[in-house]
Amino acid sequence: MRRFGEPWRSDAPYRERPGAYAAILGSGPRAGRMLLAATPNAGESFLLPGGGVDPGESPLRALSREVREETGYSVRPLRRLGAFQQYRWMPDYQMWARKICHIYLCRAGRPLGPPLEPDHTPVWMPLAEAVRRLSVAGERHVVGEYVASAARRAAS
Repeated sequence: MRRFGEPWRSDAPYRERPGAYAAILGSGPRAGRMLLAATPNAGESFLLPGGGVDPGESPLRALSREVREETGYSVRPLRRLGAFQQYRWMPDYQMWARKICHIYLCRAGRPLGPPLEPDHTPVWMPLAEAVRRLSVAGERHVVGEYVASAARRAAS
């Protein structure tokens, strides 16, 4: 599995931390757009909505929960696009983690209300711009591969 970010450190007591993240495509008037979570407190970064899978929780349940918390939307997962790993310190949890990030292609459902996490704002962006502006290199890579493949299929 491809790694992005910092290399593995032999002195860090890593714990496995699986996560589920959503590449959310719009339909109807939002066709050709992707829903991202903006985090202005982190220097206006743009992320795929998602996060950690809690113990006893399925990845798809975590995906729906995290999307709701970060964007206020419901989603319909279509398929898994891919995965990547990161080795990093997670200050919110005070732990070293080997994050295994699974990315799912989803269709946006309806908005259920405002995001439950106060530091996240839902942002709809044109697909190509969304890929360029994703702040996490692994997310940019996996979603960029999907967008390029979809463009090749559409052109043939």
